[in-house]
Amino acid sequence: MFTTSDHFLYGEGYLTAGLAIKIARGKIKGIISEASRKNIVRSRQVVENIVEKGHPVYGINTGFGPLCTTKISKEETKILQSNILQSHSVGVGEPIDSEIAKLMMILKLQSLSKGYSGISEKTLDRILWHIDNDAIPVVPSQGSVGASGDLAPLSHLFLPLIGLGKVMYEKEMISTAELFKKTKLNPLDLGPKEGLALINGTQFIAAHAIKIIEKLHSCLSQADIIGAMMIEGLQGSVKPFFRELHQLRPFKGNIHVASRVKSLLKGSEIMEDHIDCDRVQDPYSLRCIPQVHGASRNAWLHLKELLEVELNSVTDNPIIINEDLTISGGSFHGQPLAMAIDYACLAASELGNISDRRIYLALEGNSPGVPKLLMENTGINSGYMILQYTTAALASENKGLCFPSSADSIPTSLGQEDHVSMGSIGGRKALNVVENLEKILAIELLTAAQAFEFRKPLKSGIILDEIYKEVRTKVSFAKEDRVFADDIEEGVKMIKEKTIINIVNQVSEREELSLETLFSKDFEVY
Repeated sequence: MFTTSDHFLYGEGYLTAGLAIKIARGKIKGIISEASRKNIVRSRQVVENIVEKGHPVYGINTGFGPLCTTKISKEETKILQSNILQSHSVGVGEPIDSEIAKLMMILKLQSLSKGYSGISEKTLDRILWHIDNDAIPVVPSQGSVGASGDLAPLSHLFLPLIGLGKVMYEKEMISTAELFKKTKLNPLDLGPKEGLALINGTQFIAAHAIKIIEKLHSCLSQADIIGAMMIEGLQGSVKPFFRELHQLRPFKGNIHVASRVKSLLKGSEIMEDHIDCDRVQDPYSLRCIPQVHGASRNAWLHLKELLEVELNSVTDNPIIINEDLTISGGSFHGQPLAMAIDYACLAASELGNISDRRIYLALEGNSPGVPKLLMENTGINSGYMILQYTTAALASENKGLCFPSSADSIPTSLGQEDHVSMGSIGGRKALNVVENLEKILAIELLTAAQAFEFRKPLKSGIILDEIYKEVRTKVSFAKEDRVFADDIEEGVKMIKEKTIINIVNQVSEREELSLETLFSKDFEVY
């Protein structure tokens, strides 16, 4: 077994985004397996032999980048590795979130433990110590171009190994020198190739992709639920969610979303109340939820599948195959993830875009029984009018962030690295878009609940009714204007804490409803 309920074996185990998050949050422990240690030792010995023989191999006894033809003496190979960490620590900007930095260490340990990087056991054990003891290096957010690896952020990530840089430890930012005083550790003396192995790789991009996978997955699930609430509040039609329709255009995401929404609307008195009404069809923001949400789910699934390949790959350079074969290739290049991250960024933006349209639709007053601006006494009150200004601003900001970072490339390293992925920029940008999306969905949740109120005393389906009740424990029905920023803050908290997803799961379990009608494994497991 490579993974148990409480252990993951670095180098042998199959790492997923969900497992990496569990390790980062201390829910399971990662250990380096004995089989991996044998491979690590074998690979390390190959590097030592190369140094002894003096045959030039990139990064072991040569300079880096455009200095690849500069021979390094046996005596200088260790100095070279310490120097590379220092010279490449050129990051700027605010530090990334500590959890992302911790994920970077987890992903790097998984890659190096495969035994193709020529790194030593003692170095990997020190990285493992940092993970297990939550001594997380401080990593600036800007400075990587996403090829030749995420050089700058990874250099900052591993400065503490040689006694430099800063760490977050016991909820404080301290120097590594102070950390060593507290823990009685000493700086490591890196051997040949170790510095290069540490900083060559895609772990900054991949760690951001993990957070995108987690957060966007939550948003996708909640967007379906909130969309179903809005359909009830505005008395939209359930027919666009029939299986018979989507079997004729069977995109996986569309079928999944349609099935979920139809299940959520099942048993609703609100939907039954207008079954014979004169309206022929709803606006796209209601009717096309399966197509739009479904397309975003397909983008999420694409990123998840590519990310899992990356999480279980060797991404540094050169690669030590065996005693006779070392390969200087391009496994550090971020393009495979960079393009998929840009796709996911667009998918997240579109979820917010259609959510804003549903909010606007709810304010128009065109649904029987639902007043304009979702408030009876308007004029003296502005109602929910200005909440939509906020979602419009956020949706517009997201559109501006959708230009694909991977479409750009600026040559670096005096032309040696003449095509780069910019995946690091795409990762930061996509995460920003998803966090804006969380705010848009929070406002739609409040708007849908407000519209919902005007359907009383009719009851909703059992799940949506429980969600409505939970929302009302946090945010009351608005009869007149108030400081809506306070309501939005509560809504954002509910979205971030996955409150409504938890209610779906609790009610389904309590009522013995089949989750298979609501969820599919493709879109739930990550």
